[in-house]
Amino acid sequence: MTKDAAELIVLSTTKVKESAIVVHTLSREWGRRGFLVQSAKKAGMSLFLPLNILEADVVENPRSDLWSIKNIHALNALNGIRGNLHKNTMTLFLAEVLFRTLQEGANEDGLYEWCVGSILTLDALPADFANFHIRFLLELSGAMGFRPSFQDIAPFAGDKAVILKPFLETSFSESMLIPLSGEVRNSLCEILIRYLEFHTEQPIRVKSLDVLRELYR
Repeated sequence: MTKDAAELIVLSTTKVKESAIVVHTLSREWGRRGFLVQSAKKAGMSLFLPLNILEADVVENPRSDLWSIKNIHALNALNGIRGNLHKNTMTLFLAEVLFRTLQEGANEDGLYEWCVGSILTLDALPADFANFHIRFLLELSGAMGFRPSFQDIAPFAGDKAVILKPFLETSFSESMLIPLSGEVRNSLCEILIRYLEFHTEQPIRVKSLDVLRELYR
């Protein structure tokens, strides 16, 4: 067994036994990959909240593809996210989108760095972040190499295309100030998930989308 320190973004967790979980992560080195955590309760489940950025020792196992992580700690407190119900709900949705969209072992160049930047930006925003998840989905497409344009997205958007256009043409700060109803935000999310489905050639079933719909009713 070999041990290396690595940075990991938490996407999801799966309980495998009473005191062990598999933490599904995104990292610079391995893309999307699951790691076994023994004594997870002792480590503290708050470490494994969606989009937490961790540093841990990765223990490779030559007899199994399921490696372990130990000596885990959070690199950022993310107090701006964890102290806000709306941001917390948004991270649940965004983490699931990443988990459902990225295939195991998928490792797009620069994707990890973009995700870290996006998480820290959401954490730092004091207000006007209700459109953040829409911008995130658009930028995710670019980070995965789809480079969305208005002409590319318009067939998926129908009559909502004109609403999406400013997100493609304005700065991040300006796009956060685009006035939208909760219903329109939800529609745009569904459109962009269909767009991701088309380009990844796989269904993306995001269960937490229902929670987001309730938030932006």
